[in-house]
Amino acid sequence: MKRISTVLLVAAMSCGMLHAQDNSKGYYKDLFVDGGISLTSRDKLPAAERLGMQVESFLCSKHKSRDTSAYNAADTMLQRTLLGGYVYDENGILLYPDGAPRFRMIFMNGGSAGTHGRSLGPAARNAIRAFVRAGGSYVGSCAGMFIGSKGVKGDSLVKYTTSYIGVWPGYTISTGVIANRMDLVIEKKAGILKYADFGGDRRVDSVYHNGGGFAVTNVDWPEGTEVLARYDIKGRTDLKPKRDIQMQPAIWAWKENDQTGRVILCGSHPEFVKDGERRDLEQSMFQYAMEGNGLPTLKGELLSGQTRLMYCTTEDRTPAFTCIGDRQYHHFALQVPKDAGRVTVTLKPKPGWGDFDLYLMGTYDEFAYLDNAEYKSTEPGATQTLTIENPRRGTLYLSVFCNTTVDTVETKWGTQYTGRLDVLNGVPYGITAICTPKETAQP
Repeated sequence: MKRISTVLLVAAMSCGMLHAQDNSKGYYKDLFVDGGISLTSRDKLPAAERLGMQVESFLCSKHKSRDTSAYNAADTMLQRTLLGGYVYDENGILLYPDGAPRFRMIFMNGGSAGTHGRSLGPAARNAIRAFVRAGGSYVGSCAGMFIGSKGVKGDSLVKYTTSYIGVWPGYTISTGVIANRMDLVIEKKAGILKYADFGGDRRVDSVYHNGGGFAVTNVDWPEGTEVLARYDIKGRTDLKPKRDIQMQPAIWAWKENDQTGRVILCGSHPEFVKDGERRDLEQSMFQYAMEGNGLPTLKGELLSGQTRLMYCTTEDRTPAFTCIGDRQYHHFALQVPKDAGRVTVTLKPKPGWGDFDLYLMGTYDEFAYLDNAEYKSTEPGATQTLTIENPRRGTLYLSVFCNTTVDTVETKWGTQYTGRLDVLNGVPYGITAICTPKETAQP
């Protein structure tokens, strides 16, 4: 996706300041849960339910076994095609045809990090990386923490791990603590404190821990990493850690820039707790992760009288001209001159693609959505027209929204799609804006 150009920003500032953009809109759903090969097949997350999040999941049928011979071709095929893409969904469930994030966040369960990372295969691993780079956020617990890093450290060696995803470009190390509980202390300025105060003492006690780890701070520590919580095992004689873990980073966050998503990695397991401070901890991580979604971006500037064809596919690798996905917004800008008496915007599908519902909307000062647009056309079908009489001078933001989407069925493998699968590779359309001068505009 094209970022807002300097020219457009200058125009927006001179004709009415572009307001801070809302990064919570324009997604198919909120959360995708990875409970795939060698991960716990947990799709019910109390924190997500309490937040009212829309959730989909993939669950491996043999999730309780870490013996890779227990997995069959169907497990691998489902996982790799779902995340990595196949003919009916070229770049996978996480991404829109133009590479924008289709979900706000992915949560990766605990389990066996190495086995799951290898089972994903290169295409799925790359899709998760692309998801975060494009603005989707990532939360991982235990195995999900390890996989989210770029490698592991032992007592002396540091190892880059090719089966990991590296959405946080630092190293992790195992605590060696198995099937026990840890107390966590929240950092004084942690971003998650805006969502919960944890009883006022910034402590969360007895968080389940089963082989997770912590962030390595003395080797390639990524700039901008924010430690959210630390392990506090002072006085504990029942734990047998492999190394000193007192006050080591137990939960941390990282966001590369405004366009990328936020990554939050957690060494323990608060995700299955139904109430209390441990549930609040998971909930605050989800909220902080989604707060860190990348900012929405412009496809480009529309020029009066010129049709912009959004016909490209994923394989064309031209996101500024790629077709639209299900429940996705495409944003454009139009500079309305001071002498304009009318603006007419027309949306038309590519011939043969008229059986989709595409909506057209516009507003000044901020990106246009269904709930804030000053002007909108939402008739059934893919052909729409907006006519704005006596428009004011300035930057008019125009958006196209695809209201056609898939149907879902919950199975033992998680969420499966039915119905309009043809929308997954996108709907091609053209958009034309015409500014008519006052002296020639007719009522």
